[in-house]
Amino acid sequence: MNGLTFYIVDVFAEEKYSGNQLAVVRHAERLSETEMQRIAREMHFSETTFVLSDQSREGGFDVRIFTPENEVDFAGHPTLGTAYVIQKKIIQIPVERIVLNLKVGPIPVSFQKKSGDHSILWMQQIHPTFGSTLPSEQLAEVLCIDTNMIDTRFPIEQVSTGLPFIIVPLTGLSALKQIKINSNAYDRLTENLWAKIILVFAPEGHHKTADLSVRVFPLCFGIPEDPATGSGNGCLAGYLVKHRYFGQPEIDLKVSQGHEIKRPSLLHLKARETGQNIDIQVGGRVIEVAEGQLI
Repeated sequence: MNGLTFYIVDVFAEEKYSGNQLAVVRHAERLSETEMQRIAREMHFSETTFVLSDQSREGGFDVRIFTPENEVDFAGHPTLGTAYVIQKKIIQIPVERIVLNLKVGPIPVSFQKKSGDHSILWMQQIHPTFGSTLPSEQLAEVLCIDTNMIDTRFPIEQVSTGLPFIIVPLTGLSALKQIKINSNAYDRLTENLWAKIILVFAPEGHHKTADLSVRVFPLCFGIPEDPATGSGNGCLAGYLVKHRYFGQPEIDLKVSQGHEIKRPSLLHLKARETGQNIDIQVGGRVIEVAEGQLI
C-alpha cells in the first residue's frame, strides 16, 4: 500500500469541518477487497471510497464504496466527494460532468459554478423504489417520541435509490430535536426489514436558508447519526414528490442536517415526476480538508 494517496473532503459543507467527511483513496486497483475493507475500518468515516484507476473506462471512473462494516452499492456523499477529487486531483481541468461507475450502475455528477470558487455538485440518482409502510406506534417507540409527533397525514415508508431508508415525517422541528434512539426497539424493527436506516424530517429548517430539517440514524453500520446523507435525501426527494408533500409533482429545496451532532450541512434537492418515474438530483458543496499517503 506504500505510496497510495488519499484525500479527506467535507461533503455538503458550508464551511470546512462541517458536513460529512469522506476519505478517497487513489490507485486502488492494487488493493484486495480485504485491504479496502480494513482501510475503511481504520479511516472510520461513515464511508471510504476507492478510485481504482486514474483512467476512465466506458466513459466513467470505476469506484467502490466501503463502510467500516461492508461494501455498499451506492451512497450519496461518497459519490459527490469522489467526483470532486477526480476533477481536482486526477483530471485537473474544469469539466461539466463526470460519471462514476458504481456497483449500482453509472451515476453522473455535474458541476454548477457559483460565485467565487464555490461550486455545487449534483448527482443524478436512479429512480426510486418504494417498499412497505410501517406503523407510527412502532417508530415512535424506536425514536423515543410521542406518537402525535409523527405526521400521520403521510405514511412511514421504505424507499430506495440504491440504498434503502425508512422515511418518517414529523410534525415539526421540536419533535426532531427530541429524538433518542432506543437501540433494542431499533433492532426489533429492522431485523427483517428491507430498509435499516431511519431518516426523519420536519417541515422547518434549522436556519432561514433551509426548507426542511433531517436526521439520519444508520445504526446498522455502527454509526449513531449521520451528519449529511445524499442517498437518504434522494429517497426523501422521491417520497416528497410521490406523496405531493408540497402539493405538486416536483420540488426544488434545501435541507439542513447534522446540527444536533455539531456537523451542520446543507443539501440541495431537485425532483420531478416524469411519467411513471421520478427524476432525482441531490447537490451540495465539497471542501478539501487534507491529503496524505497510506503507509
